[in-house]
Amino acid sequence: MLGALARGTSRVRGLLDSADVRSTAAMLRALGARVDAEPDGRVRIDGGGPESLRAASEALDAGNSGTTARLMTGVLGALPFESRMIGDASLSQRPMGRVAAPLRAMCATVELAERERLPMRIVGGALQPVDWTSPVASAQVKSAVLLAACAAGIPSSVTEPAPSRDHTERMLRARGVAVESSGATTAVQASRGLRPLDCAVPGDPSSAAFFAVLAALAASGEVELPNVGANPGRTGAFRVLDRMGARIGWEDLRDEGGEPVATLVVAPRTLKATEIAPDEVPSLIDELPALACLAARTPGETRVTGAAELRVKESDRIALIVSNLRAVGADAEELPDGFVVRGSDRPLAGRVLTGGDHRIAMAFGVLGAATGGLIEVDDSGCVAVSYPAFWNDLTNACG
Repeated sequence: MLGALARGTSRVRGLLDSADVRSTAAMLRALGARVDAEPDGRVRIDGGGPESLRAASEALDAGNSGTTARLMTGVLGALPFESRMIGDASLSQRPMGRVAAPLRAMCATVELAERERLPMRIVGGALQPVDWTSPVASAQVKSAVLLAACAAGIPSSVTEPAPSRDHTERMLRARGVAVESSGATTAVQASRGLRPLDCAVPGDPSSAAFFAVLAALAASGEVELPNVGANPGRTGAFRVLDRMGARIGWEDLRDEGGEPVATLVVAPRTLKATEIAPDEVPSLIDELPALACLAARTPGETRVTGAAELRVKESDRIALIVSNLRAVGADAEELPDGFVVRGSDRPLAGRVLTGGDHRIAMAFGVLGAATGGLIEVDDSGCVAVSYPAFWNDLTNACG
């Protein structure tokens, strides 16, 4: 997205070839941006600035990607034409009012279907600055406002209940945009355009967390994961793993494209239960299914609160985490905003119903691999959304 908004050619190494990334690229191409794979594996984006983008001839399809839908809503809100956005059945059940509201305050027209879901109609144009106070800590909402402001060349700010992940801020700074962060408030100054940039994408901490949990559950050995993003706003799961007793090491820490990157090394030690508090949740929201599966094999009671956002992900993850843990023989219960898992060494076996949710599939895939392979996942293919090679990598990691 930033490459398409910049003026010039950007190249990206290490871009994940997943369904979500393909949805984003297809949407940008439909708007007139050039996004091409090069022979060396890099992706080239020829940007001409926001003014080079044009109305798409058909509805823009975000697929299963909430990040694509919400961030592109910000971009489209600054463009002087009408767009229509759709998504798959799962995405069409996820709340979009939270991102529509600040864009309406900036004077974009955003119309949603019943219950403020997709499909969405957006009419963009000359936006007004906004100082938005978000009712939820959401990097997607924050990023939508920042991208809208950058595309429109206006200042704006977002204040959240707690700081959310800051990838967008870091990437904007690397491309010459003045971004200030103070506590839970992020402000962007009026920009005269983004610079193109050649960059490498760090390994996704959320994907790395599944293998960190696998290592924590192992009897011996270690897992080494090179080039993992070490952004403090994304490493909450590893802090929890360390607290629960796993050995966590960060080696060769360096900076790439504004993001800290390192080699993550994880090894098993004696585990103990923990409590994950609401202020920790923004830094590990996507890793909670994996941590719940770890808790099923950790002595004591692990409790998570302040995670109501899990109910409006690709599925109601709280309900699916608990129902599937029970289905395989673990002790778990739902809370309105989280869950409780009581760990044991009892045999675990059974069939997991993922609801098409990639993180549920991967979390229980790891639990199955760590406990003898007697856990069956009903829809293994849903991992293609974020991690197409997951099952191969899991097999290799297990030897």
